[in-house]
Amino acid sequence: MPSAHCANDCARSRGRSGLPKRSLPTWKNRAVPPVTPPRGMRDFLPADKARRERVLAVIRQRYRAHGFDEIETPVVEDYERLHAGIGGDNEKLAYNVLRRGLDADGIRAAADDPAALSDLGLRYDLTVPLARFYASHRAELPGVFRAVQIAPVWRAERPQKGRYRQFVQCDIDIIGDPSSRAEAELITATLDALDALGLEGGIVRVNDRRLLDAMLDHFGFPQAERPGVLITIDKLDKIGAVGVATELRERSAAPEAVDALAEFLAREKGTVSGFDEEQIRAALPDGLEGEAIGALAAIGDAVAVARGGEAPLVFDPFLVRGMGYYTGTIFEIAHPLVSYSLGGGGRYDGMIGRFLGQDVPAVGFSLGFERLVDLVADAADDDIDAVVLVHDREVELAELVALKSALVARGSRVRLEQRPKNLKPLLDRATADGYTHFAAVRPGATIDTLELKQLG
Repeated sequence: MPSAHCANDCARSRGRSGLPKRSLPTWKNRAVPPVTPPRGMRDFLPADKARRERVLAVIRQRYRAHGFDEIETPVVEDYERLHAGIGGDNEKLAYNVLRRGLDADGIRAAADDPAALSDLGLRYDLTVPLARFYASHRAELPGVFRAVQIAPVWRAERPQKGRYRQFVQCDIDIIGDPSSRAEAELITATLDALDALGLEGGIVRVNDRRLLDAMLDHFGFPQAERPGVLITIDKLDKIGAVGVATELRERSAAPEAVDALAEFLAREKGTVSGFDEEQIRAALPDGLEGEAIGALAAIGDAVAVARGGEAPLVFDPFLVRGMGYYTGTIFEIAHPLVSYSLGGGGRYDGMIGRFLGQDVPAVGFSLGFERLVDLVADAADDDIDAVVLVHDREVELAELVALKSALVARGSRVRLEQRPKNLKPLLDRATADGYTHFAAVRPGATIDTLELKQLG
């Protein structure tokens, strides 16, 4: 039977659950901190990193082929810029950087003033930095500027499957072109990139914020209610027409307007399969007019010609897109392999003016890289060959370096490994890492005497 002393010690070593407390490992009498990444962030092993880079290389190559030039902006922006009311709900998810030099008293004094606590923040998207970039460098850029940005962004999301706090966005934007040509170019380039990745079959859902406003006006929603109404309509796919009407009534939206919207939703027009002017009008309330209808039809015609046939576009009169800065066309890309969108975007003609003092037409399309990368089939490495040189201990260092350099000069990817007792695990790992061949290297071996053997 354990002694009372032991019982007390054991009790102290247990948590409230009665289970033993987990203690951190120690090294040199110091606790070793956890080695996993912060929540919502990930490490990538070499094979995963190589796969991601292959996908990014394809996207970059296709965007460059369509005339887009890549730029880079800092990972941090000024606090005031990130919180200027143009980032929508993403502003609430920004990671803010504490001002340097603040002591505990200074932090307490500034507790109710976020701007006094922080002067910088991590970017939560690539659109706000692009607007600042263009305003800063406009004189050095062409009149119509086609930009590519592929970079990580950070949001203080609640981590869950498929939702991370650090993730890569792939954005293309056209600044300076007010015509529908810009939307057609963006959609064509994005579909081309997906095709090149083996993700053919993407469908772009398209709407226009001007038509949304016209519909809300048609139904009779007061201007002050419209932001909240759009938030509810954006849930249509999740809660259905009855759910939309119910939630709007719970929000005390204008009763007659809610009834008119509910009656329209009950007609089950919704998304139409097609994209000419007649089909777009058929999906809208009777008598609704607007120049946006013709502009959307022109986009469909242009994309159809570029794709050599029918445009993979559908008109969705209830596509909302949550960002408040959109002023015209909005779009999302769907794919039959998944239930979620692979990306989206729209026209934001008013954003750059916040930094420049005058409006500049702009429209962008963003691919959700983290969502699409897992859909892309593994491809063979583009190297001529990838060789593991398995050498005996007796082989001189100079010989090894000479052999490796000769193979690298021929275009191969080369890894040096000393022969272990059991060769199979080493070769299995090399195969998993994308290596295609191996060769046994013994003293005196030359590039001409190496015997390459197939892996896998």
